[in-house]
Amino acid sequence: MRLMRVPVIVQLRRTLRLVWQSGPGWTVASVALLVVQAALPLLTLYLIKLVVDAVATAIADKAVAFGRVAALVGLAGAVALVSAVCRSLAGFVSEGQAQAVTDHMHDILHAKAVEVDLEHYENSQYHDTLQRALQEASFRPTHILNGLIQVAQSSIALLVMAGLLFSFHWGVAVILFAAAVPGVILRARYTGQVYRWQRQNTPAERRAWYFHWLLTGIVHAKEVRLFDLGPLFRGRFRDARTRLRRERLGLATRRCAADLAGQSSLILAVFGAYAFIAYRAVQGAITIGDLVMYYQAFQRGQDFLREMLTGLAGLYEDHLFLRSVYEFLDLDRKVLEPPAPKPMPRPLRTGIVFDHVTFHYPTGTREVLQDVSLTIRPGESIALVGENGSGKTTLVKLLCRLYDPTGGAITIDGVDVRDFATAALRREIGVIFQDYAQYQVTAKENIWFGNVEAAADHDRIVAAARRSGADEVIRGLKHGYDTMLGKWFDHGEELSIGEWQKVALARAFMRDAQIVVLDEPTSALDAKAEYEVFKQFRRLAEGRTTILISHRLSTVKMADRIYVLGDGRIVESGTHDELVREGGRYGRLYETQARQYR
Repeated sequence: MRLMRVPVIVQLRRTLRLVWQSGPGWTVASVALLVVQAALPLLTLYLIKLVVDAVATAIADKAVAFGRVAALVGLAGAVALVSAVCRSLAGFVSEGQAQAVTDHMHDILHAKAVEVDLEHYENSQYHDTLQRALQEASFRPTHILNGLIQVAQSSIALLVMAGLLFSFHWGVAVILFAAAVPGVILRARYTGQVYRWQRQNTPAERRAWYFHWLLTGIVHAKEVRLFDLGPLFRGRFRDARTRLRRERLGLATRRCAADLAGQSSLILAVFGAYAFIAYRAVQGAITIGDLVMYYQAFQRGQDFLREMLTGLAGLYEDHLFLRSVYEFLDLDRKVLEPPAPKPMPRPLRTGIVFDHVTFHYPTGTREVLQDVSLTIRPGESIALVGENGSGKTTLVKLLCRLYDPTGGAITIDGVDVRDFATAALRREIGVIFQDYAQYQVTAKENIWFGNVEAAADHDRIVAAARRSGADEVIRGLKHGYDTMLGKWFDHGEELSIGEWQKVALARAFMRDAQIVVLDEPTSALDAKAEYEVFKQFRRLAEGRTTILISHRLSTVKMADRIYVLGDGRIVESGTHDELVREGGRYGRLYETQARQYR
């Protein structure tokens, strides 16, 4: 995955659009507060000047009443109160907007993660890209908006202060700008170094996270304890984090040294300007009020300039790191939707045809399927048999358009599956893979997930559970179908592997699909239980096209036709009796398994 060079203005416009979409109201409130807060500093400075001059006049002329001074002080206090209110509101708006943007960006990332082709999950570079996107997406867009607000607010106030100082002496205004520039240049340089370091070390960050997951997750908990892998994994996590921390501290050390150099030059320039302003006051060229005003103007001007340049440097940093987010969001799909989808036939009339299908995975070079041709008639039950890696599951993935063939075609009723909308195609296929999901939700939802487009009708869910044998298991739980499954959340109950498989099978029965595929979902059941499940499955799936994948040949023999795969090719096909009589690969394998039960 090569990083695209996106112009700053294009990326900025795209980011602001995302911020606006996440919460228009928050954005309007931020801009309104920006305008108010930009104007208040000048008003505050001017009131301070008036107060100082009024005090000086009252000291020189005892006849002058204190009322004017008190009124000006009261007005300055009111402005300060308004400023405090605006700061509080700005903090509240910033927090609300940050939360809205974070949730919106997560929603966008989730949508993209579901949309991308399955092949990306088999590419380590994809996982690096996803890791960087997840790290940056939740806060970078808000950073950009806040940075723009900061730059705009500081720029407006800075122009006012610079104009005021320029009216005093142009040299002071020049010093104001020149003194802060070196530090900002150094920060931008450091930001580029950090960005490049992070991209280079994303794989190391993911490896450290992997060992953290091994140590804290339930998936490997038993083996970690049985083989005493905890100390080894802890050491590898610790070593990875130590190296990363050492390199980060090295970058931070160089940044601190650069910051110190920049701050030293800034301090010298600032106090030189202060001395010049004091000298002009001693000469009588300006009043005490002017002295205070110009002093404050220079001091605040420095603050505004630093904020503006820091904001610009931050925008540059956010621009760099947001590339990672857009690199993920701009991933191209290869399984494309047809421009004019054809309607999915219902019912099937001529069936499914694999026509000289060839396929290899994008990250591999070996042909997983080579010139495979087979036909499945409507209502027919076929079985796919073969060693691991022979291509059985790959055929199912291609039928579901999780991938597209690299050669040949798959048709349903004579129409290439690439001409159907993927959602419409997949609605007609109910699949349970051998690596089925164990959702940490209620038993009812675990089954309903098989067809979320339908209402979560209790009777329908129970009927699906009865078909798979899960109903008896679920009724034995404390809260029945409302029981939380798994141990991730409170009051959850764990099931055995066989019980989980029955729940997964119930999901397949929830979908009113014309094509049903069982890819070894009963491998954890004993031979008798598996046979009963398939037997009931055949009866309940009558009239539907079914594909069975199993290593137990005593089960698949009930299929109408059996295809034996080897090295990505169909090496034998026929009914169970035909294949046994031929005495080929299937016959020898069946005889081997049959001897185990004699």
